[in-house]
Amino acid sequence: MKRPVGRLLGALGVWLGVATLTFLLLRVLPADPARTIAGAQADPETLARIRQGLGLDAPLPLQLVRYLGGLLRGDWGDSLVTGRPVLAQLMERFPATLTLGGAALTVSLTCGSLLGLTGGLRPGRLGDRVGLVLAAGAVSVPTFWLGMMLLYVVSYRLGWLPLGGSGSWQHLVLPAITLGTGGMAYYARLLRTQLIEVMRQEYIRTGKAKGLSPAEIVVRHALPNASLPLVTALGTDLGHLLGGAMVTETLFGWPGLGQGAFEAIACLDAPMLMGTVLFGATAIVVATLLTDAALTWLDPRLRRSENS
Repeated sequence: MKRPVGRLLGALGVWLGVATLTFLLLRVLPADPARTIAGAQADPETLARIRQGLGLDAPLPLQLVRYLGGLLRGDWGDSLVTGRPVLAQLMERFPATLTLGGAALTVSLTCGSLLGLTGGLRPGRLGDRVGLVLAAGAVSVPTFWLGMMLLYVVSYRLGWLPLGGSGSWQHLVLPAITLGTGGMAYYARLLRTQLIEVMRQEYIRTGKAKGLSPAEIVVRHALPNASLPLVTALGTDLGHLLGGAMVTETLFGWPGLGQGAFEAIACLDAPMLMGTVLFGATAIVVATLLTDAALTWLDPRLRRSENS
């Protein structure tokens, strides 16, 4: 019981630390929220009144305390551009990011697992070599370049899929492939390495000596142990994806958190940018907690450690 409580308190500490760091970093930037609201031609008296209304005339420690207190109450501030609550706008964009992140993880996990299984069970064969080449190429390609090439070839030249936007599954295909390609390469190499190591273990040889079929050895004994590092990587990637993939979403015009962050940067909307960063940190913290719980459930050694 103590360890789950400790993890929750540690997660809360990380979350507050990210909020504090984000607040301080944005306060030292030359962007002026009052001028963003009033415009470049505003007179000093107008700017002073706006700063006072926003609480920017208070000492920095007091501003930080007010900001953290508001976060804990669910008040993440209001956008300087739209005037609407930041948290409400983030929740409106989150379903789009969740959809894209889920599709990208499906691409990464499905293709990466197939390549990893092929290489890990038959290392050195033709399939393994082809998989290694594909993984090396996938992990080396910049995301923005891959996205632009897919848009140019598949959408513009061939006309098979839309040039961006959202609204149907066709709009989701290219962003999901773009965002999932790097993860696919990482998962493939990770699973291949783990499978090769696991297949050399003594209990695998014992299973073969007892007459277990190759499929039974792989499914019941090799994969559960080889997949534990994959679960850890999957949880981390899930948190990052749910926090928003700015390059991919902006490139394809996908209306998620990443595109919202880009728009906030372009408009110098500090509350919106701070909220987006904090929302991403929240996703990572929650994904980490879920990953810990999944690993404890999957690995009997961790369960025994928890109970002791």
